[in-house]
Amino acid sequence: MSWEFLLTSLVIVATPGTGAIYTVAAGLSHGWRAGVLAAFASTIGVVPHVAAAILGLATLLHSSAVAFELVRYAGVAYLLWMAWQSLRGAGALAITAKKECQSVRRVLVDGLLLNVLNPKLSIFFVAFLPQFVQSDETSPLMRMLELSGVFMLMTFVVFAMYGMFAAAIRTKVFERPGVVRRMQQGFAAAFGAMAVRLVVQER
Repeated sequence: MSWEFLLTSLVIVATPGTGAIYTVAAGLSHGWRAGVLAAFASTIGVVPHVAAAILGLATLLHSSAVAFELVRYAGVAYLLWMAWQSLRGAGALAITAKKECQSVRRVLVDGLLLNVLNPKLSIFFVAFLPQFVQSDETSPLMRMLELSGVFMLMTFVVFAMYGMFAAAIRTKVFERPGVVRRMQQGFAAAFGAMAVRLVVQER
């Protein structure tokens, strides 16, 4: 395992994105268990994209404008729905004083769909993984699976840390109702911005 791959993966994983923001929101909303669940869901949401990259399905997605647009706008719609839920203080991201996650299934489903409905991830893995597979590799498929496994492990660990940190400061957050409202607005704005970015970005 090259240090270049590990360092690049860490930078990519640690950079705040949809999954990271969702994990932080879940940790703040319902405590560390929800944060870890959200991290797990976001990580599992990467699996279809890794499989697509390895099996070549991402190339088809990239070449088919109709397929790409269908997945993209489904992702946009879901991000906007999450923004609306955050703004309303409802759903899996409802920020309340209760530490228990209101719905394990809801946290898992939302975390999965946020990543699954992002076609950019499949194309990203098509461009990213092959860079670290040598041309003389005896088993390139196994190598890509190994790299994917490490990337997903790093994703889970970093996201879980985000979620647990958010859970650790949630008590201080609830001492200031104004902060809770601003955070809800901030999460809504973040999901909305990601929806806009997904719309305007070129394939």
